Amino acid sequence: MTPPESRFDTLSVEHASTVERVTAELRRAVFDGELESGTPLREVALADSLGVSRPTVREALMALVAEGLAVREPHRGVSVVTPRAESVRDVCRARFVLEGAGVRAWPTAGDDLRKRVRETLEDYISAVHGGASYEDLNERHLAFHVSLVELTGSPRLVHMADGLMDELKVALAQVDRIRRNAHDQADSHERLVKLLEADEVEAAYEFVRKHIDDAADEIIEALALT
Repeated sequence: MTPPESRFDTLSVEHASTVERVTAELRRAVFDGELESGTPLREVALADSLGVSRPTVREALMALVAEGLAVREPHRGVSVVTPRAESVRDVCRARFVLEGAGVRAWPTAGDDLRKRVRETLEDYISAVHGGASYEDLNERHLAFHVSLVELTGSPRLVHMADGLMDELKVALAQVDRIRRNAHDQADSHERLVKLLEADEVEAAYEFVRKHIDDAADEIIEALALT
């Protein structure tokens, strides 16, 4: 019989790799504004600054590109993604289609999905009042919006919403830094949830329409996009 203390000999936990740590640091720098939109991400300079090898930096940059936080252009290398006005408006139009569908599904959504909307809101409010990092605020903010889409009960629509939010991450983080408006956003989201919990679905639907339209205008104005 195998001794109890030896049953776990084959188990192990891998520590975060150097690539993961470099990726996390670059991601943080993008969200905190240390690396602004359009900043070239040069392998040699980053490797020297972070004290790692160029292949490590190269893999980390590939991860950022995959996440939509950076872009790779022929003959120009990798740089922090720069939001475009047309793209921002298009993403926001698509968001409204998905989030609006979620709001209208509120009356028939399961209790667990309704509860998740409230929970993601409270997570966001907690992050705002707790002075969380821009990266954390961004993640919790977008999780709330995705929770609205989850009300549809459609995994495909939720997957689409996740993709749209990825496109907005950098722009929203920069707006939060410029406007310092996370408290205002939390208050606005609270009003929306109260409308839903009062079963004022059409009012909530129009609220979401205006909220997303205003968000597009705010992003474009704050970042001076043309």
